[in-house]
Amino acid sequence: MQLPYELRLGWRYTRAGRASRRNGFISFISGVSMLGIALGVAALIIVLSVMNGFQTEVRDRMLGVLAHVEVFAPGEQAIPHLEQTLREVRAHPEVIGAAPFIAAQGLLAWGEDMRGAQIRGIDPALESQVTQLAAAQAQQALAQLQPGGFGVVLGAALARSLGVGLGDAVTLIVPSGQLTPAGVMPRMRQLTVVGLFDSGHHDFDSTLAYLHYADAARLFRLEGPTGVRLKIRDLHQAPEVALQLAATLSGDLFIRDWTRVNRTWFAAVQLEKRMMFIILTLIVAVAAFNLVSTLVMTVTDKRADIAILRTLGASPASIMATFMVQGALAGLIGTALGLLLGLGVALNVETLMPALERLLGFTLLPPEIYLITTLPSDPRSADIVPIVLIALLLAFLATIYPSWRASRVNPAEALRYE
Repeated sequence: MQLPYELRLGWRYTRAGRASRRNGFISFISGVSMLGIALGVAALIIVLSVMNGFQTEVRDRMLGVLAHVEVFAPGEQAIPHLEQTLREVRAHPEVIGAAPFIAAQGLLAWGEDMRGAQIRGIDPALESQVTQLAAAQAQQALAQLQPGGFGVVLGAALARSLGVGLGDAVTLIVPSGQLTPAGVMPRMRQLTVVGLFDSGHHDFDSTLAYLHYADAARLFRLEGPTGVRLKIRDLHQAPEVALQLAATLSGDLFIRDWTRVNRTWFAAVQLEKRMMFIILTLIVAVAAFNLVSTLVMTVTDKRADIAILRTLGASPASIMATFMVQGALAGLIGTALGLLLGLGVALNVETLMPALERLLGFTLLPPEIYLITTLPSDPRSADIVPIVLIALLLAFLATIYPSWRASRVNPAEALRYE
């Protein structure tokens, strides 16, 4: 197929300098522009993929411990009509699991060590219906929780900080005290460590302790569970399901979904993602507009060629198209290289990260700061397609002015001294 001569000539100018020392510098600048676009596109893809993976990984680990929706009584009091509430929430078509729970706070002590803990009273038989962690531990640690046994299942990090293991006895100190002749004294109870769990989320592993809800009710002097945890078919529908339940449940109850529990964290991640997109797009823009200087130098160098083409009958539009093809090809090649490099790194970042940590000699993701210990990656077409389109658009816009300048070259002036 015969290609338009503008396309063939533009491709020839793009490759100029490989065999000609006179055009070597122009070719070098063109190569630098393409490399800058490639690195900018690759950086955008890698950073956004890692941020997507980080958000997804942390969310999944949170939901391994948190329920999709929680229904609870105001003031941390027991739900007045638990069985009726369970029937009403299970009647919703999107709800696939429901389990009662008690949420409270206390101090765990062992020897001279003392740590604050989130105490969660659960029904081991039902908890596996609402959280992934409970489903994985149903036949192991959580199954050891029996009413009246006062056993406790601790997060692995919490157990390490206290220095306890299976079979050890820890002391739970309840915030509400009891009145004695000596004054108000905190209530305490010996608990036996019957199991450990590792959710992969440092915040939960270092603060969470599971009890049977009957034992928790006795310790905190409650008449029953303070809430009901729900699992729904589609976690992304949790806000809608929460609104529907709020309109149908009887009694004075509060409802919240998982998006509200850590709303500040998710909002911060989304803001960081937008800002990183803007900042890295500016890098692509700088590299793309380097094409302006490349094309201006090419136009200056090719003035005689332009004049000859004009005398042979080439129109100003054809001249402009030739140089726009040159700039567009440079942008296209740079974007394609950046796409390949970005996807190559993003898809193998979990393999590259351990090698980089060994090379640098320190941990890039301390779990107590970043909540996770590995660097996940999740390349998404919703991010990659806009990146590629923006890079191509910026490269195309950068070609307009130099190409217009080329189309305005006067043949007589250009050939006067040739």
